[in-house]
Amino acid sequence: MTSTDPRAVVIRYVEAVRDGDADVIHDSFAEDATWHYPGDLPISKVWHGRDRIIGEFLGSMGPILVPGTLEIELISTIAEGDRVVAEWTSKARTVYGGVYDNRCLGIYTVRDGRITSVVEYADTRHVAATLFPGHDAE
Repeated sequence: MTSTDPRAVVIRYVEAVRDGDADVIHDSFAEDATWHYPGDLPISKVWHGRDRIIGEFLGSMGPILVPGTLEIELISTIAEGDRVVAEWTSKARTVYGGVYDNRCLGIYTVRDGRITSVVEYADTRHVAATLFPGHDAE
């Protein structure tokens, strides 16, 4: 990692997701990082540990999205101390025939040049309809 500045770490991470750079994605997280995805979707919970975040949470999107269709655009970041708020758009075609097009916001905590926690907010109704069309919300 070239910079430990929290904003730079988050920007580098989002750009790595956009570019499919698995090494940078892996190196962006602390080993004991957490990712909280609120809601009542199959992916909604607090994910513990870098390997589960990358392999199970982020990795679970791969089979749902049509390869080569994912577009991520970082809209803005706001940083204060070790916390960074990032806003981005995610667009892709899904294997279910729909189009995923969401505006997302994440609150990242960065320490020693690594992401230690994320809380992500998105339109979960849209996520359910396009990425989990068979899921029945309670």
